[in-house]
Amino acid sequence: MPVASEKSAVVLLSGGLDSATVLAIARDEGWAVHALSFRYGQRHAFELSAAAELARRAGAVEHLICGLSLDLFGGSALTDPALAVPHGRSDSEMSAGVPITYVPARNTIFLAHALALAEVRGASAIFIGVNAIDYSGYPDCRPEYIAAFESMARLATRAGVEGGTLRIHAPLQHMSKADIIRRGLELGVDYGATHSCYDPDPTGAACGACDACQLRLRGFADVGRVDPARYVER
Repeated sequence: MPVASEKSAVVLLSGGLDSATVLAIARDEGWAVHALSFRYGQRHAFELSAAAELARRAGAVEHLICGLSLDLFGGSALTDPALAVPHGRSDSEMSAGVPITYVPARNTIFLAHALALAEVRGASAIFIGVNAIDYSGYPDCRPEYIAAFESMARLATRAGVEGGTLRIHAPLQHMSKADIIRRGLELGVDYGATHSCYDPDPTGAACGACDACQLRLRGFADVGRVDPARYVER
């Protein structure tokens, strides 16, 4: 079993742009990283391949892929093939309400698993790439949610009741997509190795039109860069 260092953290690593940036931030701050990804019944596994490569490049202590079956519940276009992933939505549409790509309770489930891993590994921090600025509409990306989960963790764990401390770090929470990309580029993140698209083609090429692709493409445009991800020909 890998042993935690004195400054050890669990990093939730989806393989996307945001989590890759968070991984780089954690490493830059000197944390030994235990990367945690999920095969949760999502539409594709391209993001997991990206996560594995990102963890390897970052020199993670370990990279675990946890199997879940959130597709058993459905309720999201990311886990239910009968629900279409929206394409070409406007800013106003993306900012209006909770989108169909929201996976019910996903961040709560992911953070609970990260909390369990942190306890076993003796880690004192969890890093997550939630963002409350861009047009996401996800209720489990809000600052008050992260603060509430951190408070709960102190009550619900042996480490917490025995006086240990665990912090949940969400360094991207108040950053725009452009700001996130700028920070990642400063840290040397290879965004060509990341995968963000909700609805890629069978080869893994990004659609360029789902919410995630639109926000990503706009972020690169705002920093005057070309997104190095592979997109379908348009």
